Amino acid sequence: MSSRFREEGGNKFEICTKDTTLAMVIASDWKIVLIDDEDDIREVLAIALQDAGYQVETAADGAAGIRLCEKFCPQIIITDIRMPGIDGLEVLKTVKQNYPDTEVIVATAFGEMDLAIRALQLDASDFITKPISNEALHLALKRARARFTSRKQLQDYTTLLEKEKAETGQELLKNIAFQRNLIESSMDGILGCDENDKVVTYNRSMEKILGFTKAETLQKMDLGQFFKAGEKKRFKAELSNDSYGGKNRLSLYETSLLEKSGRETPVQISATLLFEQDRKHGLVCFIRDLREIRKLEQEVADQAHILHQDKMMSLGRLAASVVHEINNPLSGILNYLRLMGRILRQGPLAEERQEKFQRYLDLVDNETTRCSQIVSSLLSFARISPPAFGQVQIDELLNRCILLSRHKLELSNIRFESSIPTNLPPVEGDFNQLQQCVINLIFNAIDAMPDGGTLNLDCRHDSDRNKVIVVVKDSGRGVPHEDLPQIFEPFYTTKKEGYGVGLGLSTVYGIIERHKGSITVESRPGEGAAFIIELPCLAA
Repeated sequence: MSSRFREEGGNKFEICTKDTTLAMVIASDWKIVLIDDEDDIREVLAIALQDAGYQVETAADGAAGIRLCEKFCPQIIITDIRMPGIDGLEVLKTVKQNYPDTEVIVATAFGEMDLAIRALQLDASDFITKPISNEALHLALKRARARFTSRKQLQDYTTLLEKEKAETGQELLKNIAFQRNLIESSMDGILGCDENDKVVTYNRSMEKILGFTKAETLQKMDLGQFFKAGEKKRFKAELSNDSYGGKNRLSLYETSLLEKSGRETPVQISATLLFEQDRKHGLVCFIRDLREIRKLEQEVADQAHILHQDKMMSLGRLAASVVHEINNPLSGILNYLRLMGRILRQGPLAEERQEKFQRYLDLVDNETTRCSQIVSSLLSFARISPPAFGQVQIDELLNRCILLSRHKLELSNIRFESSIPTNLPPVEGDFNQLQQCVINLIFNAIDAMPDGGTLNLDCRHDSDRNKVIVVVKDSGRGVPHEDLPQIFEPFYTTKKEGYGVGLGLSTVYGIIERHKGSITVESRPGEGAAFIIELPCLAA
């Protein structure tokens, strides 16, 4: 199979241009609605899907995507999570409520695993991360097709049984075999019990989840043996009330089941009681393995820990320079207060002495305000707070970064130059995280100029693309050409041992990606380096 590459908006896609006839025929039967607010990503993904033989319709926002679903009736929806107006999670909820058989694949940015996990909990079939690779895209589509086909076969079979009865014993045997095959091929675990909670149905997926074989479970094990002490009672209580999906039904109920080894496995259960002539006839459970989701949740926690660790390292370096910076104004304040006290002790204030006293008082006020601003900015940077996206004024953010790092630059014999317009449009983001990015880049620049130099911090508005561009440029030793492709990778560092673990730039990259922006570097050995951040402006 040959392929060609296309690059749009910083994302590189491999687009199939020749595929097997069978794959094209299969794909041509599938309709996909693609929802993304970025034109370049939407265009390139649509080309990739159409080249693979899918029927594709696109929408630029969630509301338009939902309307398109009503008209186009797709089997699969691919939606970005972060969009203006109706976001991807709301699209997922609406689609699952109105078209429960439709499979939804969500696309997330770097570091948004918490949203991906929430999407899976809402019954998304899969998630893919940006930048989207061709391999990940088609693997997610393959899984979505498998889930859709399995569910459709079960529905068709149920409809068949409801409409007509098997007329011969042979037909009945065929139907039973078909039903058994459907149960066995289900991607979710299926566990059925009789009225006494004895296991009567146990498919291959259950064997993979818990490790027990059919021979060990069928007609031998009780439902309670899969739960830890007291959990079966709670499960039955929730099943009988209206908390999860209605009386005698459970929907997306999370608990743990015991593996054969005795370990607990986190699962999500949808269950219903079976009745025959108003008498309980049994119970069927559809069980989804949550181990991968829990693994993703741990990765989210680890990312948050790394982000906080990186901030604490920056805070330590800032605190050392801030102590020096506020020492001088405090000394000045003390001297002026002593002079003012001496003036007062000399008796009533003549007009000339009143002017001198007022001048000293103004100087004390200015220096105290300066110390207060420095300490307040440091405390704000150090504060632990959950991510909070809102309107951010970039000029205010950059000026606060300058206030915190100016004395560090002076101590390092670095001349500082800046060009920051005051009429920049706002961006949407987390002020604290974006501030951490700029502080990290300033510290990297300081480390690149051990013998002093010049640091430029410039900002401008690209009105054609409606983006704010921030450039942090140093006159240091530069980045070797062979290191440029890996410079944003975690734990990759060009510093000497003991001078860094290589998390700063990867943290910056992750934060900027989360803000739907981009960061690039331009550098030549011996000519310094320029780190360029581009952030989309807040929509009017």
